[in-house]
Amino acid sequence: MAESPSMLYPPDRLYGLDIETDTRINGLDASVAAIVAVALATSELCEVFRGPEASLLTELNESLRHLPPGVLVTWNGSSFDLPFIERRAAICNVPLDLHCVDHALPRPPSNPELPRRHVRARWGHHRHLDGLRLYRSDVGRALPVSCGLKPMSRLVGMQPLQLDAERLHEYTSAEIDAYVASDASMTRALVVNRWPACAGFIDRLP
Repeated sequence: MAESPSMLYPPDRLYGLDIETDTRINGLDASVAAIVAVALATSELCEVFRGPEASLLTELNESLRHLPPGVLVTWNGSSFDLPFIERRAAICNVPLDLHCVDHALPRPPSNPELPRRHVRARWGHHRHLDGLRLYRSDVGRALPVSCGLKPMSRLVGMQPLQLDAERLHEYTSAEIDAYVASDASMTRALVVNRWPACAGFIDRLP
């Protein structure tokens, strides 16, 4: 009998991931906007990847290869972070261990300009869980609050770092690093707080 995900992956095998994109242009459009920073949060530290986009993606992929098999946790990563990374890697001709499979959108996007792609994914030996999908399934139905990362973080008592996400290019590198690291760490914490009960939300690929 196969072990359940909660037995296979203790909390220290959950890894938070967040990206920031170039807001000097349409930062939601992977065909034109580069990834400028990625944060990867573990139970011990949060690593921020910066620099030329191809190098950044290569370094991220290598870091994930060296982590023990676990669960990559994102916030809206099914619709944004992971499809965006996949597209940018293709543009930069960078091979990644990321595997995305298209999945039906759970609901039509409220903003027609937002990306319409929705995926289930895994990255090498890591599976994937979208924290937004988890919190929308119960908190979003029970409470009149936004299920965005910042509101959910405040709801449970965390203090998120707040910058204008549409004008990140106006901030210093240190401020952007702190911002993306904060988001990755909060993403991880929100899911760890509900682990292992939420293990059923791990993506299942065909």
